[in-house]
Order: sequence, then structure tokens, then C-alpha cells
Amino acid sequence: MPSVDVVSKVDHQALDNAVNNTLREVATRYDFKNVKTEITLNKKDKLIHIVTGDEMKLKAVIEMLKGSCVRLNIDAKSLAPKKMEPTSSGMVKMDVQINEGISADTCKKIVKLIKGTNLKVQPVIQDEQVRVSGKKIDDLQQIMQLLREQDYDVPLQFVNMKRD
Repeated sequence: MPSVDVVSKVDHQALDNAVNNTLREVATRYDFKNVKTEITLNKKDKLIHIVTGDEMKLKAVIEMLKGSCVRLNIDAKSLAPKKMEPTSSGMVKMDVQINEGISADTCKKIVKLIKGTNLKVQPVIQDEQVRVSGKKIDDLQQIMQLLREQDYDVPLQFVNMKRD
């Protein structure tokens, strides 16, 4: 029986490249001259740590980071900036959470939407993804199109399309 997995993943190598591109861009910008700016990627904790001179520069760094991500085909929805905090040296810092996986609530919404279509497909929640299986590939493609049109809090990808 054909099936497809609905997941939310981030390419970590592309994210690393986006962070490095942002660092390079900060180094060349005139408004960041003589301003110490640090951007570090913690792959284990799925965090990007940013430290810079002031709030305005922090916003500019986040916009550059999002732009780099979009250029490297990483959806900006997968980046969730947290609260800005002052540092002891008069600078500001912020952590940006990297969102991966689909939350249980979003999985339930996806399953409910799929069941409401009256197509002959069977959605199943598996950890942080949804597997959709059906008799016809056309039905799976309709589901994929339907999910692309929805706006969830995470970017969705479709992987492991299996044909029998």
C-alpha cells in the first residue's frame, strides 16, 4: 500500500552554512564596524546563540540569519527567537530555537484535516511525524497538496513516498 511521511526537519549542514554566511555578512557591513558580534550554533541543543551591541543590531542579525536560511532552502518558521536579554558587558543576547518535529497538537490537527477529506487514506501519528497510507498514489498527492495549502506553526516536508 503506498504511503508518505509528513515530517518537519531541518538540514543541519545547510543551517551551519547559513550561520557562517551570516557571520561573513556581519563582518563586511559598515554598521557593524567596531561592534563585537558572536553567532554560535549548538547542534546538540538545537540553539543559535547571538550576542551583539544593541537591540537594533540584534534585529538586523536575525533578519540576516533568516535571509541566509531562506537562500539555503530552510524555512524561516523553523527558527523561533526567544527573549532578548542584556549581558553584563552592556551588550544584548538572544537564543534562537531550531524547531524540528511536529508537536502532538499539530499532528492531531493534521490527522483531523485528513480524515475530514473523505479520501480513502489512513493517517497514523508516529512520534513527531504523521504517516499517511492509502490505496492510490493520487489520493496521497491530494493530501500533500492540501497540507501545503495549510498554515501550521512548523514547515512540513513529505518524505519516504513508497509505492507498492
